[in-house]
Amino acid sequence: MLGRTAIMSPVVLLAMALVAMAIACSPGAEPRDVQSSPGAPLPATQAIVATIAPPKEPIVFSDLNWDSAQLQNRIAQYIVEKGYGYPSRAEFGGTLALFRSLRQGEIDVAMEIWLPNQDEAWVDAQAAGDVISAGRSLSSTWQSAFVIPAYIQEQYPDLDSVEDLKDPQYRELFATADTDGKARLVSCLVGWACDEVNTAQVAGYGLSEHVHVVNPGTREIANGELYRLYEKRKPWLGYQESLNEPVLLLDLVRLAEPEYSDRCWHTNKACAYEDATVLIGVNPELDGRAPQVVDMLRKWHLDTESYTGLARWRIEQDASYADAAIRWLNNNEDAWAQWVTEPAAEGIRAALAAGERADGWPGE
Repeated sequence: MLGRTAIMSPVVLLAMALVAMAIACSPGAEPRDVQSSPGAPLPATQAIVATIAPPKEPIVFSDLNWDSAQLQNRIAQYIVEKGYGYPSRAEFGGTLALFRSLRQGEIDVAMEIWLPNQDEAWVDAQAAGDVISAGRSLSSTWQSAFVIPAYIQEQYPDLDSVEDLKDPQYRELFATADTDGKARLVSCLVGWACDEVNTAQVAGYGLSEHVHVVNPGTREIANGELYRLYEKRKPWLGYQESLNEPVLLLDLVRLAEPEYSDRCWHTNKACAYEDATVLIGVNPELDGRAPQVVDMLRKWHLDTESYTGLARWRIEQDASYADAAIRWLNNNEDAWAQWVTEPAAEGIRAALAAGERADGWPGE
């Protein structure tokens, strides 16, 4: 039977060659009889190879297509790269597709898992052992599919409830040429969990004959339409959440809905959203290969005041998510330093002082 031959990597072979050359070229070097087993590196080679650490696998983030998720990703990527030495990457996409990738191990971290929007998928994934929670990333936030500009409610003070959308005058108020006389409701992007919820709510409230649901092609299209109509003080009806850009800049109000209950939510959804719990979802394999990173994520918390202040600055300055992340890290060491180890904090401070960017940021 043939014995198993040791196979050495190119790095090891290169190190051996360098050692051999160094020995051969050293002054006064004399031939020595070195006893070694076939394929075994020389002692000096072993010392060199021991200093060559294997490359770390990239940590992949769900780059969900909305503001708060992308801003949190940029901050987390910087910490992971500069503090813990892991390459990072952000995979862009929608809620449902990226959550499947998280379960399958193609994604390592999702900084925003919104509950109750993703309740069923999240519970199933946890039960199957496909995901673990690292705790909350953001403070609670509200969301509603029935948001209107405050000036509309001032013009129509009796318009204050979802039930009022059954009234012909209000149905016509929000109707457009392509909605066949129904009120036009701008829902979420296709692929977001809230799209399915909003459609179910319209049916649950008995509004299917009164409301026409539309899906914008992109978040930018949805926001742009609202800004244009708001500037002209025209009617608009649709979905918003409290961290979304228009909510931070415009005066918007929610129509009243029946209060949330678990029973309602798990049947016909004829009730308001519960204030969202925003979790960090992690693929379990990451805890095995990067436990310090997962420990950092378990300590992570970005409070609403800190986030909204940063988001407003980004909008006003027309800055990128990456620029906003750098600003936040420079101004909030007292927060992030509590999440990381001291060696990681030293690396982050040094990188910020040197003006470094994260290599894995999209577009960098």
